Amino acid sequence: MTQDDPTTLVSTAWLAAHLADPDLRVLDASYYLPEMGRDAKAEYAAAHIPGARFFDIDEIADTRSDLPHMMPPPEKFVSRMRAMGVGDGHQVVVYDGMGIFSAARVWWTFRLMGKTDVAVLDGGFPKWRAEGHPVEDLPPVLRDRHMTVSRQAHLLRDVTQVAAAAKLGDHEILDARAPARFRGEEPEPRAGLRGGHIPGSKNLHYRTLLTEAGTLKDTDALRAAFEAAGVDMARPVITSCGSGVTAAILNLGLERLGHRNHALYDGSWAEWGMYRDLKASTG
Repeated sequence: MTQDDPTTLVSTAWLAAHLADPDLRVLDASYYLPEMGRDAKAEYAAAHIPGARFFDIDEIADTRSDLPHMMPPPEKFVSRMRAMGVGDGHQVVVYDGMGIFSAARVWWTFRLMGKTDVAVLDGGFPKWRAEGHPVEDLPPVLRDRHMTVSRQAHLLRDVTQVAAAAKLGDHEILDARAPARFRGEEPEPRAGLRGGHIPGSKNLHYRTLLTEAGTLKDTDALRAAFEAAGVDMARPVITSCGSGVTAAILNLGLERLGHRNHALYDGSWAEWGMYRDLKASTG
């Protein structure tokens, strides 16, 4: 049973009870890897939670970068959110079509912009539909809403900062990719990337934090997962993955456990694996 917290995670029952609230905004943040064979925009157009807006993580991003879906500049984020009718004073709930996959990335994007009244929908759209809650295929009625942001730069790390942390060993660097990719035994889905992981990093596959039903595990099970991965919870944490999406699930888990000193490596392995002068560990 989800312990509802409008700053981290809310249940489908909570959302159903608050769906008509005038200051609630629901975002469909579905995103799929090419090999998944799914079209997030088409699925949203066919059916979504009533009133939900579609948050395109590939477009609401720093498109000047060669890296995929890097965090957007504040001015672009504000512009897109205002146009979507999302602004100051709104409680935001983010969901995706996998249960919990890409929604945590958008939750972390709001956090980066200084917005804390935002939560991930536990179990996402699959759980919502399975329980018989309403869906629609109509576009929402949008009204411009003023938004102010305050970028929290300490919540992100760049490649230089991560390299320094790896060298000094003063952070826990957690990699959310599947174990075979972490060990360099399975090819990376993006062409041109080496296999392996950041030296000194530890592997905590994001799925380890989820139940078979696609919901986030309770706090006792989350704590056990971090402990099993050898994570010293007294230390600051930097999360990483393939391209900065599923890493945010680890940040969500840390936040649920009350761990406040954690950041996300936005470039993740899409960046680290590209630079041959950066060491990569395998095995």
